[in-house]
Amino acid sequence: MIGPYQSDRARLARAAAAQGQPGASSIGVVLRENAARLEEAVGLAAAIDLTIVASMIATVSEVRPATWFGKGKIAELAQIIADEHISLVVMDCALSPVQQRNLERELRCKVIDRTGLILEIFGRRAHTREGALQVELAHLEYQRSRLVRSWTHLERQRGGFGFLGGPGETQIEADRRQIRDRMARIQRDLDQVRRTRSLHRQNRKRAPWPTVALVGYTNAGKSTLFNRLTRAQVMAEDMLFATLDPTARLVELPRGARAILSDTVGFISELPTMLVAAFRATLEDVIEADIILHVRDISHEDSAAQAADVTAIMAELGVGAQETARIIEVWNKADLLSPDERQRLETLAANQPEAERPVLVSGETGEGVDRLLAAIEDRMAGRRAVYRITLDPSRGADISWLHEEAEVLDRRMDEDGQMVMAVRIAAEKEPRLLRRINNARLIRGAAAPAPRHEGEASASEEEVRRKGDLKPWRGGQSA
Repeated sequence: MIGPYQSDRARLARAAAAQGQPGASSIGVVLRENAARLEEAVGLAAAIDLTIVASMIATVSEVRPATWFGKGKIAELAQIIADEHISLVVMDCALSPVQQRNLERELRCKVIDRTGLILEIFGRRAHTREGALQVELAHLEYQRSRLVRSWTHLERQRGGFGFLGGPGETQIEADRRQIRDRMARIQRDLDQVRRTRSLHRQNRKRAPWPTVALVGYTNAGKSTLFNRLTRAQVMAEDMLFATLDPTARLVELPRGARAILSDTVGFISELPTMLVAAFRATLEDVIEADIILHVRDISHEDSAAQAADVTAIMAELGVGAQETARIIEVWNKADLLSPDERQRLETLAANQPEAERPVLVSGETGEGVDRLLAAIEDRMAGRRAVYRITLDPSRGADISWLHEEAEVLDRRMDEDGQMVMAVRIAAEKEPRLLRRINNARLIRGAAAPAPRHEGEASASEEEVRRKGDLKPWRGGQSA
């Protein structure tokens, strides 16, 4: 395992150029430690049961277009490979096809880069047909550019048809054509998958339950937290990319409401662009979610850099960091923190604005999960309007519709024998509500919820009771 990392100065300059900044010193970039980057790469290799004979960091000031390294480093690596009888070299970077071919020639063994390693992991972990198609599409896109590495037999020509068919196509052209054809078939299948998932999302929107999506760096503990919140049994192990196939379950919120919680594939630094494109059908669940839980391994030394990588990928998907109204940052693995570090993080979280305040939890022990569920419910309340409705009890169809399509916060009988209800409803269902029930009166529009203390009713609930003329429940008054 080789970590061919550029110097910090070169990385800062590259980041500055990518963001259009005039100088590297003026840019606020979180640089990951090279040792942590190499440790992550070793973890990726271990995820597909590769035996790591040797691992090393090879810092370069300037990347060579032919072989990445200079001649001296190439000779040093070739000697180590020969002495240790190494059959595979993993380069923790993105190699061009020419660099990969030249390195294999100079080092006299097979070489794969970070993209190829991640694709291999995804290929082994995807179990559903959808996941397998997405991985195969990304792999073919990657492989198409690397046919240049193949042996000389790919330059042989096939004869044309008949007597005047000409020399025909070379073998490499035939292979590229087969890859293009296969990619086109997979893309058609994935388009059908996308339509199917879109129908599923539409069906979920017709239900009264909002959607919550878990996102985060790989191995941040998303699946463990998912199991804790939903009492499910999805695969949750201490390894990179343990979850590839998305899973959705109902979760109960503190005041009786429900939400659909979705577990998604983890992100990683330098995630291959073809994987982001191939998994877009799956990641659309994140784009469409009412609430996004950004799960961070707060005990990891590179937690800040990992969070920056996740934010960058979410920006590629169209979810900007400015959408704080639907993003809750979850600081996971609190059980691994020292008492001093826990106190520091709790103080740091408490000093942040309510709309951006993270929640410190442990998916392993369940610590902080109640606070997280309450934060989800409060954030949901802020994104949905509340209406006061008066109905005759004989209108059973309308009452049933409200229970199915909206969240009924309160229901009472007034002195005239009319049913008075306070309901919270999603924005896309408001027009149907107003068409169906003409006396619906807005109590509170969609806005950020006011702060609440643990064990107390939220300010939005008190506002509903006050503006809706609804008194606290007493026995015998509930309809």
